[in-house]
Amino acid sequence: MFTKSDAELKKMGADITTREIQQQPSLWKETFKIYQEKKQEIDKFLAKINQKFNKVKVIFTGAGTSAYVGNTVMPYLRKHADRTKYDFEAIDTTKIVSTPEDYLEAETPTILVSFARSGNSPESVATVELAKQLVTNLYQIAITCAPEGHLAQDLKDDPNGLVLLMPAKSLDQGFAMTGSFSCMSLATLLVFDTRSDAEKETIVNEIAKMGESVVDREAEIQKLVDTDFDRITYIGSGALGGLAEEARLKILELTAGKVAALFDTSMGLRHGPKSFLDKKTIVFDFVSNNSYTRKYDLDILDEIKADEIVPLVMGVGQLKKGQDKEWWFTAKRAVMGVGQLKKGQDFDGKFFAFSGEELPDAYLALPDIMFGQTIALLTSVKVGNTPDTPSPTGTVNRVVKGVTIHKFIK
Repeated sequence: MFTKSDAELKKMGADITTREIQQQPSLWKETFKIYQEKKQEIDKFLAKINQKFNKVKVIFTGAGTSAYVGNTVMPYLRKHADRTKYDFEAIDTTKIVSTPEDYLEAETPTILVSFARSGNSPESVATVELAKQLVTNLYQIAITCAPEGHLAQDLKDDPNGLVLLMPAKSLDQGFAMTGSFSCMSLATLLVFDTRSDAEKETIVNEIAKMGESVVDREAEIQKLVDTDFDRITYIGSGALGGLAEEARLKILELTAGKVAALFDTSMGLRHGPKSFLDKKTIVFDFVSNNSYTRKYDLDILDEIKADEIVPLVMGVGQLKKGQDKEWWFTAKRAVMGVGQLKKGQDFDGKFFAFSGEELPDAYLALPDIMFGQTIALLTSVKVGNTPDTPSPTGTVNRVVKGVTIHKFIK
């Protein structure tokens, strides 16, 4: 797909989505430049809040893919942001709108961080209005791709608001969110991660190389999609558990549900959801780089391999020198790894390897999701769908429609 001409892709109804997946590495570099340009404004905004309150709640919110941004970055930031100043939560706008008093606390100083591609989703707009109504000390950050969207316009002259606009090309025109998801995720990490800007830039360059390698090795991914399957399962832990949900959604969206999809945590899969696995299910596990957590990720891969039911079970992650060698050799005939090979290691058998230094899970999630997006794109074509407009009935829309927002009376 990535090597086809625009004319060829257009005939397939896939030109927009293909190019939007393909361009992400360059958008990540652009996102870092935007962060650098806005850093003084960001620091000033947060300092004003920190001077007034010892600690504030930060709520990451959005709907669908935008909600999964928060689910992906929040576990990492709970450890690597300044926890003396911030308490992080990830709460879907769909939950806040329907039960606002369960999540919005009047006397708790709150920064509402809204993620949105268009900024016009009814739930996103309603969540902001409810927060204004219920929270006494409310601050807002809109991380969005649309300068003319409601969220960005609403905060234009608000002294308690900050707008972070993502690269122009991240405003995906295809049905599925791709670059918008990865850019908003990266921007959030850049804002709150306590690493130095030099470290952040190094990481951004690393993930960009990894993303480019996904594009370059499409043929290998195509071989996976050629497997006889009609079900797919994504699993992961921590930040990569949030990513599993987004990867699952991409398959559902781009195949219009023709491929059934499930997500769960590596530990949670056994508790009933494992019943989903059969001889036409392929399984992907986003393996954590946390040495303790990854043991559970590898355990479930070994277990699924030993069951000898599914045609493909695959680890997605980075190999750790000295920790995984025996596991990968014993499992290599049935398990494929997607990740990084370490210097001095050479694994025969099937392995999709990124090169580069070991990354924190939340940043690794970006090249990981490019892999997942590519799986979804190729699967969409395989089942005879058109990735740019995958919903044949039109009942599912790029920007959600048909939502009635009821007036909240306290």
